[in-house]
Amino acid sequence: MKSKENLVFLGMMGSGKSSIGLIVSKKLNIDFIDIDKEIEKKEGMPISKIFEKESEKYFREIEEFITLKTLKKNRTVVSLGGGAFLNKNIKKEILDNHISFWLNWDIKTLIERIKNSSKRPIAFNSSKYELYKLIKKRAVVYSKAMYRIDCENHTKNQIANNIIKIYEAH
Repeated sequence: MKSKENLVFLGMMGSGKSSIGLIVSKKLNIDFIDIDKEIEKKEGMPISKIFEKESEKYFREIEEFITLKTLKKNRTVVSLGGGAFLNKNIKKEILDNHISFWLNWDIKTLIERIKNSSKRPIAFNSSKYELYKLIKKRAVVYSKAMYRIDCENHTKNQIANNIIKIYEAH
């Protein structure tokens, strides 16, 4: 593993980046950082409040700063926010220097997981059709990840074990 190489989890909100990332980090005995939690800690409020009080633009600036700073760490499992990989600076850093895993699910599964979630400001006021379009659009960007992990019909532990197998073979 290169000195700066981290395992980075990306995908839609509700795809399990945080829960699966935490399992992987525990099994590999390495640090885990959830970018959304880091942002909430720094700002002292939930992401939905940051969107409400400041703006999405403000949130994305903080997200870029914290993500790029976090990726300077060594041997860490990092869970990105759902929209972070759309940022060209974040995407370039991850593709150039880290091992990235896209946690991919069926669109219906994702819509069921995220619709009406007040924790997810982009999804909260969206119709199923709008969420469908968002998921399709983001999938094009997520597909640039080094590895696509199809998660449907697998437990979190099965998904984590699959990722560890890929990582160890890397």
